[in-house]
Amino acid sequence: MAMDEKKSYNPVRPKQSPASRKPHAVESKYWKTFSTKVIEQQISAVSCTSFCPEPPHDFAVTSSTRVTIYDGKTCKVKKTISRFSDVAYSGVFRPDGKLVVAGGEMGIIQVFDMNSRLVLRQLKGHSRAVHWVQYHPSDKLHVLSGSDDSTVRWWDVPTQTEVLKLEGHTDYVRCGSANSSSADIWATGSYDHTVNLWDLRTSNAVLKLQHEKPLEDVLFFPAGGLIATAGGNVVNIWDILGGGRLLHSLSSHQKTVTCLCITPPMKAHPAENVDAERLLTGSLDGHIRVFDISDFKVVHASKYDAPILSMDLSRAMSTMVVGASDGKLFIRQKKKAAISEEDDRKDPHSVIYEPPKLETVLRPSNYRYFLRGRNEKARRVKLSEYDRYLRKFQYKDALQSSLKTADPTIILAVMEELIRRQGLISAVTNLDSSSLELLLQFLRRYLTLPKYSRILVPFAHKVIDKCAGDFSLSPSIVHQVAALRDKVEGELKLQEALQSLQGLIQPLLQASVR
Repeated sequence: MAMDEKKSYNPVRPKQSPASRKPHAVESKYWKTFSTKVIEQQISAVSCTSFCPEPPHDFAVTSSTRVTIYDGKTCKVKKTISRFSDVAYSGVFRPDGKLVVAGGEMGIIQVFDMNSRLVLRQLKGHSRAVHWVQYHPSDKLHVLSGSDDSTVRWWDVPTQTEVLKLEGHTDYVRCGSANSSSADIWATGSYDHTVNLWDLRTSNAVLKLQHEKPLEDVLFFPAGGLIATAGGNVVNIWDILGGGRLLHSLSSHQKTVTCLCITPPMKAHPAENVDAERLLTGSLDGHIRVFDISDFKVVHASKYDAPILSMDLSRAMSTMVVGASDGKLFIRQKKKAAISEEDDRKDPHSVIYEPPKLETVLRPSNYRYFLRGRNEKARRVKLSEYDRYLRKFQYKDALQSSLKTADPTIILAVMEELIRRQGLISAVTNLDSSSLELLLQFLRRYLTLPKYSRILVPFAHKVIDKCAGDFSLSPSIVHQVAALRDKVEGELKLQEALQSLQGLIQPLLQASVR
């Protein structure tokens, strides 16, 4: 009979709670796959980073008086363009990757050949520094530039002539963006706190947006209907098709937002439905934040040890480059399985699939099938101390043994077993001073936790009712009772404060919906 009882006893398993999954955990896991491969030290602040749209997606880094071209695969220096008499700005590629255009402190825009690094064209007309210049994704012959002389100019590169001079800003023009859906629509941002939307067919600003802060960067969304503007610590999202209506205002940064970037549609994890563009913002507070453009909530954030001035992502979403004010260049590449060059050159469809080898399954037709278990010894089940007490129906000793483990999952599991057996009240009756002190200490620590309060709150009432006469056994027990009372009072005050806060927020939420 005793042997049957021993065999039929099921050990107590620690109390398991549902795993707390952080929101956007898969998203963060995806962005964490970009590991820092190289940290390059430039001469001075990295004012611009730009990827080539064409494979292998080389990237240009503008710092001091030179533009450095890095190999997109090896992340090593490929070429250095240093034909500047002063500080260079905004070194970017032509859409086909064969030319590089850059502005400068002298107001001259220079176009370089990627292979020979020779100056092919010089565009002269600005009277002050040119901090921003860009090709349109569908136009290889023209560039648009913005200067500290508060003008925006449209250039014909082959003839080195100025086609249009756009006047509408009253301060430095430091940023701009091309509308990928229309070659004639451009946006420029200025330190006069405005963003002008230009139609090159009319030579006039068709829309003016008031950002209320000096503009550091502007960016059209891929569809062309929305535009993001960065100035101060705020990023505003505007609906261009809706007449310049402000849709969202993102203020997650503590300092000035200096750069914006948007990703192509991506798949963060095969098992998750994450398939949309992401907006990346870099700031002088050293943070890069990733926003889901469906609801404009932060899905990931990363910290750098220097103020961020520029960043860019490769078209293939394999490399991320971040430039800092102290001259550091962070090159981050997505982790992937090591593949040899020979395997990389192979056609993936020509690889023959080899199924894994399976272990031999014994069947009654095999003689070894009847020899199974002949030499195996029965494994003895090892029971914990509290399990041995529970098997002997010694409930008080089982509770004391679980309290000594100081593991809340084990203590809660033993309590639930005692409740099932209707032995919890007898287990807490006439406890010695040391066990009572452990029990009160456990209640003080875990009573207010939501995942434990369903069991511990009624249990605490029973303990106080049954053991009230034993609270004066020692000063330590008196201290634990006082600490438990203070913990409960603090939790009640917190709940009252949260209810008051909820009452204040409710009218604001209702007013915002109307």
